[in-house]
Amino acid sequence: MTEEEIDETQIRRAGEILRGGGLVAFPTETVYGLGGDAFNPESSRKIYAAKGRPSDNPLIVHICRIEDLERVAARVTPEARRLAEAFWPGPLTIILPKRPELPAETTGGLDTVAVRFPSNRIARAMISAGGGFIAAPSANRSGRPSPTLAQYCREDLDGRVDMIIDGGQVGLGLESTIIDLTDTVPVILRPGFVTWEKLQEVLGNIDAGSLVPDLNDDTAPKAPGMKYRHYAPKGNLTIVDGEPEKVIAYINEKNRCHRAAGIRTGVICTEETKDYYEADLVKSAGSREEEETVARELFRILREFDDEGAGEIYAESFDSTGVGRAVMNRLLKAAGQRVVHL
Repeated sequence: MTEEEIDETQIRRAGEILRGGGLVAFPTETVYGLGGDAFNPESSRKIYAAKGRPSDNPLIVHICRIEDLERVAARVTPEARRLAEAFWPGPLTIILPKRPELPAETTGGLDTVAVRFPSNRIARAMISAGGGFIAAPSANRSGRPSPTLAQYCREDLDGRVDMIIDGGQVGLGLESTIIDLTDTVPVILRPGFVTWEKLQEVLGNIDAGSLVPDLNDDTAPKAPGMKYRHYAPKGNLTIVDGEPEKVIAYINEKNRCHRAAGIRTGVICTEETKDYYEADLVKSAGSREEEETVARELFRILREFDDEGAGEIYAESFDSTGVGRAVMNRLLKAAGQRVVHL
């Protein structure tokens, strides 16, 4: 199925499953989501069980009309309306106080709700068919790289969900930006394609938030991905930061040692450096001149390392501004914050 040629039979079937309390994996413009009826607490419990996800990790409620924000948020602030007008439909999630009828199971027990209006036409058709309010985290087992292809949903969730809609490769490849509007100053809880710079143009003063979560924080996370390790490949991932020549030399020396010990090695790099690495698997995520490409390819590359048996993986670091900030956020989580500074 494509956004240009939507299979209405599949969409109707998905809607029936969702209205009946079942789960459907589906494409969005960011990554594939695992959807259930946001107003059905049993559906949310099923999502947590299918993913193996901690139940205090809140789910994002997906809507298919801007006006439906008022059906899940108790108070829609002027800031929220400006952001919705500027970036919806699209890869932005807004946190607001929740309406009391929205189950605690969907919001991780919090009195706030995270809401997104995706731009993907397949997602919007399915949300509408399913009742208009679909709770959906990424469609992967908890801790694994988020899926950018339907095949990765099947690898992680086969037998755990009622339906998987194959919409091809997603367009962006990283989850939505999350901004919390419940504090005095809006704060970014997860960076994404809607960057701090873009949000500042609309709202002015915004807290850019932390690039990585505090994994030792015992409080309930206000948004997905703030507390638990995410996106991890099966192999050991280390980020190496420094001058390119030093980074290349360090990684190559480490890889020679690993290969001598019989360990399959991998490198995440860019077009500018790919020819300088010595490893079993060298994967370019794109050019540093086009960070959007790097973001789109990251999760696919992490999955491929799993498929190809990489035991030790090294990644170059990326800028902590613009979309590069989102790339580094995901890399740091995938590496368990393991970074070598040269």
